[in-house]
Amino acid sequence: MTDVVEVIITGPDADWLAAFTRRLVDDRLAACGHHLAPIRSIYRWQDSVHDEPEARVALHTRASLVERITARANEEHPYDVPCVIALPVVRGNPAYLRWVLGETTA
Repeated sequence: MTDVVEVIITGPDADWLAAFTRRLVDDRLAACGHHLAPIRSIYRWQDSVHDEPEARVALHTRASLVERITARANEEHPYDVPCVIALPVVRGNPAYLRWVLGETTA
């Protein structure tokens, strides 16, 4: 097990999510973000089913920074309840994992 996690965040569009990712990387809360757009999200919200285009980012960061990333998403995200989930990185290229840790705030 490593101290690195992948944090998945979805957003309303690729431009908004790219700008949000850039702020997180600038502030050393994430080493990088890999974007996918468009994605298709099907979900239930306020008693109706929605089928909407969205964007998705996979951030690579420290487990200890997930709470700060979640707080930033809750402050800045246009959604009432933004999707922010963290997945543990069990193994990986040791050099890459060191890079992630080196590029993020301890």
